[in-house]
Amino acid sequence: MNTLLSPPLSTLLPRLFDEADATQETLERDFDQLSPDQRQALLRGEDWRALYERAKDAHLAVSRETGRLLYLLARASNARTVVEFGTSFGVSTLHLAAALRDNGGGRLIGSEFEPGKVARARANVAAAGLDDLVEIRAGDALETLARDLPEAIDLVLLDGAKALYSPVLDLLEPHLRPGALIVADNADMAPDYLARIRGGNGYLSLPFDADVELSLRL
Repeated sequence: MNTLLSPPLSTLLPRLFDEADATQETLERDFDQLSPDQRQALLRGEDWRALYERAKDAHLAVSRETGRLLYLLARASNARTVVEFGTSFGVSTLHLAAALRDNGGGRLIGSEFEPGKVARARANVAAAGLDDLVEIRAGDALETLARDLPEAIDLVLLDGAKALYSPVLDLLEPHLRPGALIVADNADMAPDYLARIRGGNGYLSLPFDADVELSLRL
């Protein structure tokens, strides 16, 4: 059985993507009220807390294609331990946890700053019947991902505040096994991270699709 393509996930995910599309439209209308300088400051992560407070009702989900990519990468690498920075309402979490289920089990540690999103993500994971595989940690990822990590991490998704991509990688790097995969969504908005990950320093990296960076820990 393929968990991603079977109920309840096969009916839950389309609904969540439709909701994500609607909340993204609402968020974009809100952003249209800001000046160009204000928008750029928020998107660059100069005040990431203000950004995520403004977006507390928006799914900020990965695209449908990126969700499938996450499932494929986790299955192909036979991942058993996954860490996710930026869970939001849990759309990416569901794809990754489905892969863990189909790989025979494992552990996914997610992190989410906004309390309301933590509750919604946990409810979505439970509705999918995947809550036995998933732990979602509430709070600042620089604190929640600084402790109690698996000895060896197989796959990482970076999809939270872009200014924190590199600091979060600092926390996870000692636990990355050789061959671990790092997927950074909206990586075009994280120039410091891209300079680091593409500069050698133990990684092989390439852009994948318009704004996804796929990297391998050497």
